[in-house]
Amino acid sequence: MDAHTVKVTPDATANSADGAALHFATPFNAAVAFIDRHAGEGRAGKPAILTTAGAEVSYGQLAAEVNRYGNALKSLGIATGERVLMVVKDCPEFFFVFWGAIKAGFVPVPLNTLLTGKDYTYMIDDSAAAAIVWSPEYDDAVREALAQARHEPAHLLPQDRAAALAAQASDSLDPNPSAADDDCFWLYSSGSTGFPKGTIHRHRDMVVTSRQYGVDVLGVREDDICFSAAKLFFAYGLGNAMTFPLWVGATAVLAAERPAPQMTFDIFERFRPTLYFGVPTLYAAQLAAIDGGASCDMASVRWCVSAGEALPADIFRRWREKTGTTILDGIGSTEALHIFISNRPDMQKPGTSGLMVPGYAARIVGEDGAPLAAGEAGALQIRGVSTARAYWNQPEKTGSTMLDGGWLDTGDTYRIDEDSCFVYEGRSDDMMKVGGIWTSPVEIEACLIGHPKVLEAAIVGRADDAGLVKPEAWIIRAEGVSDDATALQEELHSHVKANLAPYKYPRWWKFVDALPKTATGKIQRFKLRS
Repeated sequence: MDAHTVKVTPDATANSADGAALHFATPFNAAVAFIDRHAGEGRAGKPAILTTAGAEVSYGQLAAEVNRYGNALKSLGIATGERVLMVVKDCPEFFFVFWGAIKAGFVPVPLNTLLTGKDYTYMIDDSAAAAIVWSPEYDDAVREALAQARHEPAHLLPQDRAAALAAQASDSLDPNPSAADDDCFWLYSSGSTGFPKGTIHRHRDMVVTSRQYGVDVLGVREDDICFSAAKLFFAYGLGNAMTFPLWVGATAVLAAERPAPQMTFDIFERFRPTLYFGVPTLYAAQLAAIDGGASCDMASVRWCVSAGEALPADIFRRWREKTGTTILDGIGSTEALHIFISNRPDMQKPGTSGLMVPGYAARIVGEDGAPLAAGEAGALQIRGVSTARAYWNQPEKTGSTMLDGGWLDTGDTYRIDEDSCFVYEGRSDDMMKVGGIWTSPVEIEACLIGHPKVLEAAIVGRADDAGLVKPEAWIIRAEGVSDDATALQEELHSHVKANLAPYKYPRWWKFVDALPKTATGKIQRFKLRS
């Protein structure tokens, strides 16, 4: 095999379940497989990226810019393996920085652009990053974070400075001689403690998800136009809008705007995507807009995809009735990098996550770790070649999540039904997904308790009328506070939205005199949920 290449064979010897086996050359740098090979395969002039802002980037231009950005980072003296934090919107520069860092031998770490300065402070300190690159929209949050952080990255690169350095750099770059199992990039994932975890992925991982889910299940192909409402900083969006189209030589549509129904409808009409990736909360909002009279032309769309949280069966049915297209729902995770159980073009069962993606294995176990019989609900564990190597600086959490034998504890409770489909039963801990994003109740509670009129607070997940989970707040007023419940609710609502990412605010409020607790004083959230 030539250096930096991947050989695909039909046998399953390299994987834990049926699926194409992937064999990686030595050395192997993922940037060569996803970026460099396209010119030699005749795609130099083909659009790789289209944006709602009017930009168009060909595969040839993408390769040149990746090299320039990689050389720009190298010119700063960053050492091989050091981290480059990215607070970058969905735009071509995200591709340039991400792949330029990988090709040069650095580790890009895309961060959630919806977070606050306080969140970024933690990640700056935790990662000990050598550099941070950010879009101008996030300047205030990043500079606030830098002012509070104990660690100061040696290289601060607002997007205009990064672009200026790249413009002066060479468009030729030899790939760092990495191995398929070497660390390639991180994504931060929130955990049950509420503290984000740096999830370490290897050079091979994006290839595995692009092939095993993107090609073998979804059928992504060269003539596709991919639009993902989920952003690039998500593991889900990273595959949808970047690695899947790049793997097959397709075209990605990028939108820097926050997802909203009319914005997606405009993209359907303007760009005529063939694959659309959303999340259940957005599908519900789109249906509400359609019911309200909005026009939604999805004639170009071959398949819709959903992940991030379980898709209610009613949304599946109503979407197909209203749009004539089918949503393929699945479950993935930051740790597995993308979807590992999914409905598929030849099999859809509403209300389930579907079947195993080829190349992955799953087991459902009880509290003793022993496998359960079909129909019994228990902890879902999966195994596959794309799973993360470790959490950065969290050996205990790594040990409890990334188990012996290559098994990954997903933290989800599932059962297998009579059709061998996986049915979601809820989280194994108190975390909730709001709009497809893991949200810690502890973080929201801490924010509420920081308000002078709140004595205690508890947050639980509650399903709305569409079956989607949102935060519900249970509040004990501080002593002497007798505000009207409606007025206090409005005040606390504003307090949360001013201090946390906007999707984390409670949708329902209950003011009570006491909260159920254990003998040691821990809030029993399960009692509130019931």
